[in-house]
Amino acid sequence: MRFGLFGTGPWAHLAHAPALAAHSDVDFVGVWGRNPDKAAALAGEHGAKPYAEVDDLIADVDAVAIALPPDVQAPIALRAAQAGKHLVLDKPVAFTVAEASSIASTVAERNLASLVFFTRRLMPEIEKFVADAAATGGWVEGRVVHLGRIFTPDNPFGASPWRQESGGLWDVGPHALALVLPILGPVTEVAAMAGAPDMTHLLLRHERGAISTLTLSLDAPAAAEREDATFSGEAGVRTVPSAPWSPVDALRHGLDQLIAAAAGGPAVELDVRFGAQVTAVLAAAQEAVTTGRTVAVG
Repeated sequence: MRFGLFGTGPWAHLAHAPALAAHSDVDFVGVWGRNPDKAAALAGEHGAKPYAEVDDLIADVDAVAIALPPDVQAPIALRAAQAGKHLVLDKPVAFTVAEASSIASTVAERNLASLVFFTRRLMPEIEKFVADAAATGGWVEGRVVHLGRIFTPDNPFGASPWRQESGGLWDVGPHALALVLPILGPVTEVAAMAGAPDMTHLLLRHERGAISTLTLSLDAPAAAEREDATFSGEAGVRTVPSAPWSPVDALRHGLDQLIAAAAGGPAVELDVRFGAQVTAVLAAAQEAVTTGRTVAVG
């Protein structure tokens, strides 16, 4: 499958480009970036071609991988889908429900394969846990804590303007939702509260009756940093296992799923339709934080 990469930032360097270059069923064709010099440098590292125009790269490939801020990603993803190209997108798919839904609808109309890159959800240990928990059922409650600390001089992601503006809700919130939605089911309403400097607490009601709580931050005190998730119900209490942070391995696994789906195999579970569901919950949570009201989803 011929791939074009859009984006030249840290995530493109750490994950997208090396995963595309290493995959035996991928022809890494080219790179487009908002900074042409960075696009040329990244392309040169992997034997690809730099592109000056978005549509020229879309025209030359079968699929696109996008490593750009959500508001930049969404219109490029829609253009690629309208051109009949398969999609590998970063989370969140978009900042608005309208944009995410438009991409998902276009992908469905054109029978395209898609993947949203929820990193740890693509690691085998986590993938198996979620599948087993979803099959078990009977869960009444879930709790996810994702407290990170990225605004430090040694963290390249801390310089990202969209993360500085949108915080943990939009950056690590999608990872938390990628755990709870498959296990507890779709969300019907959201209550939320935020505190300084960046701490968001969500209370979610799921349509099958379960309640989940998410605690999210990108600017937690160093001593408070942690990631953990548990589910409780008829089967007892189960803790999501730890998994290595290996984004290249995760994306290579996701590419396997995307390529198989494009060839007529099963749809990717973490597809753009799922990504649009995540955006809808995040948008409702943002409204709940702003208004102080419980907000319905959907």
